[in-house]
Amino acid sequence: MDINIEVTENAIEYLKGLLETVDIQDPKGPKTNIKVFVENGGTPHAETMLTYCKESEKGDSEVINFEPFDLYVDKNSIKFLEDAKVDHNKDTFGGQLTIKAPNSKVSKLDENSTLEEKVNYYLFNDVAPMLAQHGGNVRLHKITEDNMAVLEFGGGCQGCSAVDMTLTHGIEQIILQNVPEIKGIMDMTDHSLAQNAYYRDESEANAYGGF
Repeated sequence: MDINIEVTENAIEYLKGLLETVDIQDPKGPKTNIKVFVENGGTPHAETMLTYCKESEKGDSEVINFEPFDLYVDKNSIKFLEDAKVDHNKDTFGGQLTIKAPNSKVSKLDENSTLEEKVNYYLFNDVAPMLAQHGGNVRLHKITEDNMAVLEFGGGCQGCSAVDMTLTHGIEQIILQNVPEIKGIMDMTDHSLAQNAYYRDESEANAYGGF
């Protein structure tokens, strides 16, 4: 399996030093390595993590060797780690280890991408910037058995009197055009909570509800 992760020389040297310190504390124990994985990959809440890891704890991972340690790459995270870069920026305070994973929130699409990944891709890249201008956001809640995408709005979109227009004339067109397997869009947001709404019609404030 191809793994496209760059670990710079500075990062390798820094991690070697950290691991030597850890193993000195337990010289008779198994060698400590590093594991990289993405939590909530493919969503706006994705977090890329580096942790200490023994071989017995690596789970279903691919192994990249960087003498004298191994980097365990969680198999379920590989597509979200495409083009990731681990680096260490030295400074007078000891420096900072960084990991940039540009595809962690939305992985590149291919023939094996799931419906959820496809919808999230267009929500994140095409819809989110538009909603962010009004302080709003949207997330995919689920895809139903009959291929309806169920969305949940937040921020300035929750309780907004223009959300129906945004849904039908904006988001739905983007999703259906790019993900033809999706049959339609449904909104599960409780729009009665309109404190942060960008456009608020008080006469309609209690007319909305989830399903």
